[in-house]
Amino acid sequence: MRQSRTLPKRIFRMTTVRTAFLSCLLLAFSAVAPVRAADVEGSRDHPMISRYDGSEIVRYEAKEFDAYPLPVSRSKGMREGPQQAQAIEGRLTRINYRAPAERSALEVFRNYQEALQKAGFEVLFQCLDQECGPMSHAILTKSFAGLSMLHYNDKDQKYLAARLARPEGDVYVALYTVRAYSVGGQNKDRVFTQLDVIEARPMQAGLVQVDADAMAKEIAANGRVALYGIYFDTNKAEVKPESKPALEEIGKLLDKNSSMKLLVVGHTDSAGDFDYNLDLSLKRAEAVVRELTNQYGVDAASLKPVGVSFAAPVASNRAEDGRAKNRRVELVER
Repeated sequence: MRQSRTLPKRIFRMTTVRTAFLSCLLLAFSAVAPVRAADVEGSRDHPMISRYDGSEIVRYEAKEFDAYPLPVSRSKGMREGPQQAQAIEGRLTRINYRAPAERSALEVFRNYQEALQKAGFEVLFQCLDQECGPMSHAILTKSFAGLSMLHYNDKDQKYLAARLARPEGDVYVALYTVRAYSVGGQNKDRVFTQLDVIEARPMQAGLVQVDADAMAKEIAANGRVALYGIYFDTNKAEVKPESKPALEEIGKLLDKNSSMKLLVVGHTDSAGDFDYNLDLSLKRAEAVVRELTNQYGVDAASLKPVGVSFAAPVASNRAEDGRAKNRRVELVER
């Protein structure tokens, strides 16, 4: 579609970032746009991506580390989410903006789209209106309880997923813009944007210690123990080095209990396809078994790897707290 020639009046100015960002470009109307009086308390623009000029922040959330299933396809249905999602972990900032009156969803969206592309972001997926499917559900279920202004509206919705490659960690953006036809009052026909920025990076490790004796007690009492100290990169099956403390304690557990036989069970959350996660969870379980046998002298006959995808959740996958609990490795007595 043809872009408006008035874009430069409202578009972000690009500034060169010094060595800390390795010459990547920031998006900003000025270095950092000032907080507006109408913004919700404690909110601010993301330092890399500013607001559409004149917009107000109506919801804001920031987490130092979280998981984010980035939609990279149209949505399947109101309760099903996207056909494909890319699992990302890192620092997450979520901002909902209300654009000035009389602005169109397309104008706001095109400004963000052009600015992201000029800054070097690669577009992973984008769609307009009905071709997105019920996209608002796919976006909002990862975010706040939901803003009524952002509820599904396939007549005037725009979505974009993009990635900026950086040596210190990639940055991902999910941008959803929609006109609020279905509400009344001051928000009637206003344009709202949800901007999610995910700065991919590993979690700070070593905060939870796994103890062999505690594992033995848990297995004796319940027949299983869930472990959250074994780490993998997103969509990868290689055990990360920071998993060493947990693996050492599993080795001690089996050394003290030489007759014990265990299933090593990989579990995922529900982000992505079930069969893909089934294969990934099995590969992760196999990787744990290899580490234990090759590096810690555990008898291979005492361990059997199993992958169950997201078939055995311990919490709801609708919220991130629950999804974090579901991503785990379990030792199950056999």
